[in-house]
Amino acid sequence: MTPGQVGTALIGLALLLLAGKLVRLHWRAGQNLFLPASILGGAIGLALGPDILGGIAGVIFGGDHTLADGLIPADVLGVWSSLPGLMINVVFATLLLGVPLPRWRRVWHLAGPQLAFGLSLASGQYVLGILLAVAVLVPVFGLPVMAGALIEIGFEGGHGTAAGLQPVFAELGFSDGADLAVGMATVGVVGGMALGIILVNWGIRRGHTEVHDASVAAMPLAQRRGLVDAHERPRYAGEMTVRPESIEPLTLHAGLAGLAILIGYGLLSLLRWIEAITWGGPDGVALLGAVPLFPLAMIGGVLVQIGLNRAGYGDLLDRATMLRLQGLALDVLIAAAIASLSLSVIAANLGPFLLLASVGLAWNIGMFIWVAPRMIPQYWFERGIGDLGQSMGVTATGLILMKIADPDGRSPAYEAFGYKQLVFEPFFGGGLITGLALPVIYHFGPWPLFAVMVVLLAASLVLGIGYFGRRDAD
Repeated sequence: MTPGQVGTALIGLALLLLAGKLVRLHWRAGQNLFLPASILGGAIGLALGPDILGGIAGVIFGGDHTLADGLIPADVLGVWSSLPGLMINVVFATLLLGVPLPRWRRVWHLAGPQLAFGLSLASGQYVLGILLAVAVLVPVFGLPVMAGALIEIGFEGGHGTAAGLQPVFAELGFSDGADLAVGMATVGVVGGMALGIILVNWGIRRGHTEVHDASVAAMPLAQRRGLVDAHERPRYAGEMTVRPESIEPLTLHAGLAGLAILIGYGLLSLLRWIEAITWGGPDGVALLGAVPLFPLAMIGGVLVQIGLNRAGYGDLLDRATMLRLQGLALDVLIAAAIASLSLSVIAANLGPFLLLASVGLAWNIGMFIWVAPRMIPQYWFERGIGDLGQSMGVTATGLILMKIADPDGRSPAYEAFGYKQLVFEPFFGGGLITGLALPVIYHFGPWPLFAVMVVLLAASLVLGIGYFGRRDAD
């Protein structure tokens, strides 16, 4: 692969993102569903690729026609398919960089109900997924039992986690799992936005919201188009903590993110070395060899933050700037993952795919409607809708739904959600448990992980309903 091919692929991806934004500006359905340009642009790339345009042209004109392979060259698709595995490290390295480290007493008091609800959603996705795999997917469809982890990887983890685990799927002999996971993530994001907006309107009509009295349809057109009105535009996307003549602020933050990734790589190498000389020797079981880098990159970000604070340079980090860097990586990741998605794999496994997606959607919606009010009696709708969105896509989905449900930030939803992420993200949604799930199932079978998730689910329900729900109600 030449530098020219890489450059062409990056330019093509940038054009897809621009095309996605144009679609969002002028397509009413995309506006009402708040679909990000990365998903729309990725869908355009997928439509122009070999599976859709190429398949249609092959049927109409024959397999030798110029369009039989689509309009996207194979080398460009090759670059796009490798980008998500790189960009996910940037996303996770920046996840906690610039986030103030709060007192844990306040985290427990405010985010405890959110954490209990989030853990219930995530652990339940494993429990139902493994049961579905053992009862149906393995005996009926012949899939590996690792398919039981696809709901959590695709829904809770999102496109970044699904694409980032592609090498793990391949190493464990389940290459199709990566495409199924990306497809699940797409269903999760689109379904999360569509069902989330339906639920917001339902909550307003039923009086479940405490701060919102207008439907989504009444929102300003500029907001639905994804624009910022001229009189509301901030002067800068973030604070300039250093002077540009010394170093561009964005460059500084990119360098710190790179340092976090490097520290994460060092931690992962250390853990693999420890495993190699202990339980993972010649006759042992190697689990960490299949663990991806990105959960450790997040830990690296926390260590960078702590180190800067102790050295007296913590104020050089600007969270808004770090979010812009994270957003760029996430846009590239999602668009590239969808555009390079193999629809033939999903078509070949359509039955299992629909079963997993249906079970995941039903679980998340049911938990939100029946469990969230009992765990989070105060502002349960505004706070729970964020966890629902995250459990069906990415953190951005949850933030968008919270913004719709609480546009003026009058509830503690944003603060509670942010604190909950500090505890939740290192383990689920692409964290250590998500990274270990596949190799654990592969080496030990589904039941050890199933047992742990059942215990965690039961504990989360008891803690959330029996303690936090009653405490907040009092």
